[in-house]
Amino acid sequence: MKTVFSLSFASIAAAMGIITPAFAEAGTAEGGFASLIPLLLIMVIFYFLLIRPQQKKLKEHRGMVDSLSKGDKVMTGGGVYGKVTAVKDDTLKVEIAEGVVITVKRDTVAGLAETAPAKEKSDKA
Repeated sequence: MKTVFSLSFASIAAAMGIITPAFAEAGTAEGGFASLIPLLLIMVIFYFLLIRPQQKKLKEHRGMVDSLSKGDKVMTGGGVYGKVTAVKDDTLKVEIAEGVVITVKRDTVAGLAETAPAKEKSDKA
């Protein structure tokens, strides 16, 4: 991510170097809107490089959390692996060891470690 940010910053700086003299020659006749174009360009670049990918990732995570079912093997945000034994509205019962079941809020599930075998069979059919 650091390289993408530094690359985008370098490209913005280069674009500003190219664009700024052109607008300076146009003079004051074009007014304030022309001076806003580089700022708008920066906002568009930030949207496509930072905000949009983060929204996409958040949407995928929300879909994964909504589709959790009994038997899925999950990893929580704290790094605890376990198997989902029960699903409620906003909580899950996760078995982390034989006979040890904890209650976990759905949002804290970081990802799937493995999907349930029954779920895989339904996907193939």
